[in-house]
Amino acid sequence: MPVRIRIYGKEATFSRGCWTCEDDSLQAMLEALADPRALTQEQEHAHALYAAGRFGGLIASEGGEWSPAPHPEAEIKITDFAPAQRPERAGWLSFLRKKR
Repeated sequence: MPVRIRIYGKEATFSRGCWTCEDDSLQAMLEALADPRALTQEQEHAHALYAAGRFGGLIASEGGEWSPAPHPEAEIKITDFAPAQRPERAGWLSFLRKKR
């Protein structure tokens, strides 16, 4: 079953790993995020929820009501690169700093 989302007042549909939308610029943005592996209904819904959340959009429920999509969690965090106690020491040149 296709999943509908609304971003910037334009509607888009995700089905079988492909996005369809009347607005060319929105379709290009969504195709950049498209997951061709999303084949089941649950995977399609999860991907559409992610895409709508990335752009601050809405997702249609089964009843046809629109609800805001939650913003997805960050894929990269500062703690991935910096020690937990001193996040200000993050960066790719951190090895040049003096250690105390």
